Amino acid sequence: MTRELTLDDLMLAGIALVAGILAAFLLRLLLRWLGRQADRTRWDGDDVIVSALRTLVPWAAVFGGASACTALLPLTKTVQHHTNQTLTVLLIFVVTVAAARLIAGMMRSVTQSRSGIASSATIFVNITRVLVLAIGFLVVLQTLGISIAPMLTALGVGGLAVALALQDTLANLFAGIHILASKTVQPGDYIKLSSGEEGYVEDINWRQTTVRNLSNNLVVIPNGELAKTNMTNYMRPEQELTILLQVGVAYDSDLDQVERVTNEVIAEVMKDVEGALPDHEPIVRFHTFGDSRIGFTVILGVGEFSDQYRIKSEFIKRLHRRYRKEGIRIPAPARTVALQQGAVVIPQQRGAENEPGDIHSARVD
Repeated sequence: MTRELTLDDLMLAGIALVAGILAAFLLRLLLRWLGRQADRTRWDGDDVIVSALRTLVPWAAVFGGASACTALLPLTKTVQHHTNQTLTVLLIFVVTVAAARLIAGMMRSVTQSRSGIASSATIFVNITRVLVLAIGFLVVLQTLGISIAPMLTALGVGGLAVALALQDTLANLFAGIHILASKTVQPGDYIKLSSGEEGYVEDINWRQTTVRNLSNNLVVIPNGELAKTNMTNYMRPEQELTILLQVGVAYDSDLDQVERVTNEVIAEVMKDVEGALPDHEPIVRFHTFGDSRIGFTVILGVGEFSDQYRIKSEFIKRLHRRYRKEGIRIPAPARTVALQQGAVVIPQQRGAENEPGDIHSARVD
């Protein structure tokens, strides 16, 4: 000590420490009130900012009070140096955590508010958080007087060995970054892989992509496999899509009447069924003289991939009911069995080249 410790020193140091704690308490109350005000706004960024400040500001007030407390005490230079260094390291740690939370939260807020960006992908948020924490760790080492140059050199040399040992992990990491950067797949898209897996993309993290199928189960796909496989994205370039249904009517049908009735049913379904496109123009295209029917294609507009099943079901029910009402016949495949005296006739299923009423038989003596 440079001089003797007195009661006044203790009182002043205690007052400084209590003042720092009291300031931290009052600032926390103020930030809690600001948090309630931020909840009322539409922008999520103010919530992130207030949350980061609630981590940083109260602790900064406590460290400030502790620093003033040590400055008022008659400590030796060595003790004063180590105390200030400890408080500085703690403050850097709190600032680093708050900065990581702030930057990651702002990135998540921006990506969620814009379409075409990785709205719920955690890979960018996690990478940002790790980078900020790593920078904070290096600043702490520099503050403690530890040179970081040899450490960076060692990391550069050792990185080669780590890269060889973690080839699959790094491949999945960079594949995930490539997928998101190229915007071929984003969370919320409905995809189908050539291997058969399909569903909504829930998240893309540093290792894997999580897909939720229509049965509400999660399918986990490594990013490297997703980048290499053939894939259909039903949400891009547009979420709206068209579906094609094949229908057939009998040869004695009035095709003009069939087209008119079918268009009316399409318009009705597009207007009434949830998920359909009311502005979709009814489209009917005849294309085939089949074995027992004239085939045509009906094109329906769908707002989202999963809506097609409900729209198909409703369209088929209404079209069948309307055809029965209008007397339009939908022929079914027929099988004719003929019995002849002295012979056993083996019926065969009529193929595509046979006309209605043809009989195929084989005589067995």
